[in-house]
Amino acid sequence: MAKFNRYLITAALPYANGPVHIGHLAGCYIPADIYVRYLRAKKADVKFIGGTDEHGVPITIRAMKENTTPQAIVDKYYKIINDSFEAMGISFDIFSRTSREIHHKTSADFFLKMYNDGLFETRESEQYFDEVKQVFLADRYIIGTCPNCGNERAYGDQCEVCGRTLSPEELINPRSALSDAVPVKRKTTHWYMPLQNYEPWLKEWLLDGHKEWKNNVYGQCKSWIDSGLQSRAMTRDSNWGIKVPLPDAEGKVLYVWFDAPIGYISATKELTPNWADYWCKEDTKLVHFIGKDNIVFHCIIFPSMLKAHGGFVLPDNVPANEFLNLEGEKISTSRNWAVWVDEYLQDFPDQQDVLRYVLCSTAPETKDNDFTWKDFQDRNDNELVGNLSNFVYRTMVLMHKLCGGKVPPIHADVKDDKDDAVLPMLQAAKQKIEDALENYRFREALQEMMNVSREGNRYLQEKQPWILAKTPELQAQNQAVIDNCLHMCLQITANLAIFANPFMPFTAKKICHLLKVVDRMLEWENAGTLNLVKVGYSLRAPEMLFTKIEDEKIKAQVDKLQATKAAAAPAANGTPAPAKDAAPAKEAVAPKAEIQYDDFAKLDLRVGTIIQAEKVEKADKLLKLLVDIGTEKRTVVSGIAMHFKPEEIVGKQVTLVANLAPRKMRGIESQGMILMAEDNGKLVFVNPAEVVAPGSGVS
Repeated sequence: MAKFNRYLITAALPYANGPVHIGHLAGCYIPADIYVRYLRAKKADVKFIGGTDEHGVPITIRAMKENTTPQAIVDKYYKIINDSFEAMGISFDIFSRTSREIHHKTSADFFLKMYNDGLFETRESEQYFDEVKQVFLADRYIIGTCPNCGNERAYGDQCEVCGRTLSPEELINPRSALSDAVPVKRKTTHWYMPLQNYEPWLKEWLLDGHKEWKNNVYGQCKSWIDSGLQSRAMTRDSNWGIKVPLPDAEGKVLYVWFDAPIGYISATKELTPNWADYWCKEDTKLVHFIGKDNIVFHCIIFPSMLKAHGGFVLPDNVPANEFLNLEGEKISTSRNWAVWVDEYLQDFPDQQDVLRYVLCSTAPETKDNDFTWKDFQDRNDNELVGNLSNFVYRTMVLMHKLCGGKVPPIHADVKDDKDDAVLPMLQAAKQKIEDALENYRFREALQEMMNVSREGNRYLQEKQPWILAKTPELQAQNQAVIDNCLHMCLQITANLAIFANPFMPFTAKKICHLLKVVDRMLEWENAGTLNLVKVGYSLRAPEMLFTKIEDEKIKAQVDKLQATKAAAAPAANGTPAPAKDAAPAKEAVAPKAEIQYDDFAKLDLRVGTIIQAEKVEKADKLLKLLVDIGTEKRTVVSGIAMHFKPEEIVGKQVTLVANLAPRKMRGIESQGMILMAEDNGKLVFVNPAEVVAPGSGVS
């Protein structure tokens, strides 16, 4: 740390198109806050920068869904997101917005400097255009049928049912998300940044100079650079965003991934007139905390922008985390498969530190990890209640019972090896926690903190002061030994407050309150010492830091997720479920356009019997079925795996569209489609009332 005089810490700017969920917290916000709180405890000069990203396609899509304006959307979700972060103790020095004037000016000036230095290429290309709305369509504005799973509402950049990355050209029957019209190709002009020009510099600065970065970050960057970088458009056709500051750029805005990271700079400008000290002086340590989906932007594109512009420090590290899954499934905002932070705070008031602890304990630092409500309960009950809270509570109870509620003195003449071992244990723990935090190993640091509590419990159990005070005579005889034990336990408790503060700040303050010490005790230099609580000082009555979580509360959360899964059942047949806060679904299925009898007669509907069923590898929603239709046996891939176990449906009769053109799904040719009915989220096979011969026609 000696070579840096100041620290600039950023956390990814969340899109202001919805609330934040636990995946966001685990991905970057809790790790960033832990690191910042540690630096502040060390009295470092540190600024923690955050804010919302309020431009780009997700904002406008959310506005369309809610039948309102993009500005109304960002105003609504900025408050929800900001309130959630504040309630969770994410201690930003500033939480700004990219819609603010200072950001628009900073971004426009940044672009103009690069433009005037001749660092952009001007290119004409063909892009999809909506002739009804008279606008160019970004990939996210184009919907169609996914060629992989058959979802009829896949986006032009990704299918949110099967997760496959797409391009608009791959969609079957593409149409505009704005008007439902078939888009056409039109020529448009944009300004491109030739990233290939920065390859030699990136290889030297990043690949040679930052081999200490996390493997997932370094590996992804190396793959991109080794594959060869290409020019990337830094502008878009849109009316929502930062206008391109050029006279011939009507209807053009800056690409959201050009302006969003500049938001770190504009927010620092908003925070302090000394912003340049943090962004332009070489003795600043810049660290970006992000999720793995933002690695390329923060490690390749934004550093290249900073290098091209000149005058800015470059990131010293980008400790990106992997993804957090939920109950074995990928978190999905479109399917509402998430634990939303604002809802958690309503359901578990004053239990912010439980969530902070669990998310840090299971943080996806090196690989994707899973959050389950059962694990949440177990970690709270067994670790926070059974270990940390148990030690502090027992210490306070025994101190009040055996020492008159005051901090007892140390009696040197009766100290033993167990007493003498406390200080080295605390000093070793301090060093281990410090080393882990300096190297962004937050799970390891948290484990070391909890080990201190375990050592405290072990020490207390070995000394057994309650046995030494079993009778008044025994207590009088052993009071000096009892005093030594409880004095050491109180000093361990105070150290635990310091060690816990970066991870569980609300708990650290509770301990300070119990010990009647000011928050200044939480400064890092005080850790690993035995003079934190003063002899003879009266302390407050015991309180449990944590309490067990009732099974009913956990069941309610699991039931909520199960209801979400049931509501998402239509996604198995290609219709995405509504995201949180999306417009409510209609009560009845809207009728489709009238058809003629000849249209219906084209369908070859036959009854078949499922004779084999198995899950499709690496596809949670798909089952591979072998269906007997009398004259032959057909392979059919169906998105029903979330609703039926393979062994449950063997032998069932189904209705099959037998003359549907074959389509490959996950590399398997599907030769038909199973008809299903959906009843309040439950899928039901459409089959005859009585068993009939396989191959029987339906008319």
